[in-house]
Amino acid sequence: MNVFSNRRYVITGLILLLFFIFLVRLFSLQVIETRYRLSSDNNSQRIVTLYPARGLIYDRKGRLLVYNQAAYDMMVIPEQLRPFDTLEFCKLLDISREQLEEGLQAAKRFSKFQPSVLVKQLSDETYARMVDKIYQFPGFYVQPRTLRKYTHPMAAHLLGYVGEVDESLIKKDDYYQMGDYIGISGIEKSYETDLRGIKGRQIYLVDVNSQNKGSFQNGRFDKEAISGADLTCTIDENLQEYGEKLMKPYSGSIVAIEPSTGEILAIVSSPSYDPSLLVGRIRNGNFKMLSQDTVKPLFNRALMAKYPPGSTFKLVTGLIGLQEGVITPATTFSCHMGTVIAGMVKKCHNHASPLDLPGSIQNSCNTYHFNVYRAILENPAYKTTEEAYTAWRNYVISFGFGRSLETDFPNELAGFIPTNAYFDRFYGKNSWRSVTIISMGIGQGELGITPLQLANMSAIISNRGYSYIPHVVKGISGKPEIDRRFLQRNYVPIDSSNFLPIIRGMELAVNGANGGTALIARIPGITVKI
Repeated sequence: MNVFSNRRYVITGLILLLFFIFLVRLFSLQVIETRYRLSSDNNSQRIVTLYPARGLIYDRKGRLLVYNQAAYDMMVIPEQLRPFDTLEFCKLLDISREQLEEGLQAAKRFSKFQPSVLVKQLSDETYARMVDKIYQFPGFYVQPRTLRKYTHPMAAHLLGYVGEVDESLIKKDDYYQMGDYIGISGIEKSYETDLRGIKGRQIYLVDVNSQNKGSFQNGRFDKEAISGADLTCTIDENLQEYGEKLMKPYSGSIVAIEPSTGEILAIVSSPSYDPSLLVGRIRNGNFKMLSQDTVKPLFNRALMAKYPPGSTFKLVTGLIGLQEGVITPATTFSCHMGTVIAGMVKKCHNHASPLDLPGSIQNSCNTYHFNVYRAILENPAYKTTEEAYTAWRNYVISFGFGRSLETDFPNELAGFIPTNAYFDRFYGKNSWRSVTIISMGIGQGELGITPLQLANMSAIISNRGYSYIPHVVKGISGKPEIDRRFLQRNYVPIDSSNFLPIIRGMELAVNGANGGTALIARIPGITVKI
């Protein structure tokens, strides 16, 4: 009898425990949890997302570059639709019957109970026509938004543009919903989480005609939207505008960096486009037009174009030669409009001969730097050409070539500095020598360098051996400082004393008494020092 009595107590206890669990769960659902209460009667409530104003963008002197303008989206909740005058509705919105049907079908496929965008970015005139008559169309409502506006038609590649999210982005980040906008390129993309702000919401009671009957529970569950952070760019508006004006007839790029900080003062890619072309309902058509343009205005040449650096690379060749000890500043080589290397004639232009290192830079002597490059790859300190080339390549990589500089720009490309394996594929292992790839010593051959990387190299030389990661944002409202990686010095493995003869040669190229190859850059009364 005792056994049965004990079992009765156990069973009774389990029943009471289950009852208690159900009681707690019901209390949680009905009293604590708000999400079920908010969605329990979707026909009587409307949740309106409050989109925050996207952060403003200023230049380094506080001049406004990007701001916001009001826009409106026509929203639809399929479950709340009632028979309505489609002809009048289409007339008010200036859309066709087919567009209406397609939009409604897409909304139903997305969700019958959740709001979807039917018509994006209504004009002020359309909004004014619709706002007084929206009560005639149950299931529809107008939602305010903002669109980007630009003070000047410039800096399109730098600023970037905003576009609608797709399903893949929504899956990655639950902040976004169908119809939301996100930075697609430029700093609009890089600083998206700062610029976008935090969404709010307002919950309204509505009647069967979708008429607003006031706030739900006096706004107890409403949330204010928080505007995005403002950005202060490193660029100078006037310098950027002037650079774009200079480059307008040409295809190419200008990058200006402040060496002491790594701040980008101007970054120009030409041909370019007016950033306002990619705003609003005209965006899709204009994007197609720009993407099909044969001059490729959407292509950011400053970050993505790979060019042979040419004679500018002789500075790096000279620095590596000095560091490796294969030359000194006083080392001379003779040049008589060229030289012969391994039976091949390598041409140069007419200049004084022989030249030392500063003189070779002043006159941009090919022969001199062919010889320096050859001495580096045939340095007896290394057992093989491959080993010497690897050492040379490591120096070059340290200058920021052949890799991403990790700037605050999206889509920055690494350029190209060949590896040993690359030459092995073309010439066979152990079948190539310094003379095989001699053209790389003067910045030709297989080298692919971006304009941004070349500007960064100049900053390294100016600083006698170090640089800061180039960046285009110098301040974010609400944050004490920018990312710390932009504040750290990055050194190259070259002694600071080795930069002096290189810098002397650069000065002579512009201001030398006997002229130089950069004489065209001389400005009377102004001497540029680095």
